[in-house]
Amino acid sequence: MKYAIVESGGKQFRAVEGGFIEVDKLPVEVGKVLTLESVLMTVDDDDKVAVGAPLVKGATVTATVEGHIKGDKITVFRYRPKKRIRVKTGHRQQYTRLKIDKIKVE
Repeated sequence: MKYAIVESGGKQFRAVEGGFIEVDKLPVEVGKVLTLESVLMTVDDDDKVAVGAPLVKGATVTATVEGHIKGDKITVFRYRPKKRIRVKTGHRQQYTRLKIDKIKVE
């Protein structure tokens, strides 16, 4: 199985050819092709591993933007006992869904 570990938004994701990943929202239109160049590790079909220090030279991951989605709602509730202070807030993180087209290793 060919896959790569890529970094986007300070987080690491496992990208498999033909699979999907959801990264923090990127300012890219739907349908555009995106190239991720911060590849930390790659694994070929022959289980050949290439680990970067910190990045693998010449490795890129090509992805297509499938859409922008929202994550699950998170409820944040803070209060101070005996002081009648209560704050209830909700949050939904926005993500960009990417379809991994090709993993290129030189």
